[in-house]
Amino acid sequence: MSCFICDKHRDMDAVPGGVLLADEHMVVSHLPLVTPAGTQDTVYLGRLLVEPRRHVEGLEQLTADEGASLGRFAAAAAAALKSATDAEHVYAALISDLVPHTHLHVFPRYPGTPAEYRFQRVDEWAEAPRGDAAAVEDYVDRLRAALD
Repeated sequence: MSCFICDKHRDMDAVPGGVLLADEHMVVSHLPLVTPAGTQDTVYLGRLLVEPRRHVEGLEQLTADEGASLGRFAAAAAAALKSATDAEHVYAALISDLVPHTHLHVFPRYPGTPAEYRFQRVDEWAEAPRGDAAAVEDYVDRLRAALD
């Protein structure tokens, strides 16, 4: 059975921005423009994914070391988003329905986001900054600089 995330990890050079953070357990990258939901010209800037290298379908399947790595990388991703951008807040959501491979979404809320949007999917935030592959590359470079 093919898994979108496992396949993505084998070809990270095709993902705009590539690997932001990684260890033997987790990979952190920006949301790609090609997802199981389709191909987009632009994506929400700052939507990061923390993904286990090992194929696991649920959070409960993580080992203690994988769980610790997920927590460390989620915190580091959130800190980079706050430091390198004008994010007012950073959210995290673990959703594995569309892609049956556990992955944590870590994403910023930017100034000016209307309060009523906070209960909608981040992709529906009309005022959210979006970018193409080049903009994602630049964004991830700013995050890398904040991590150094």
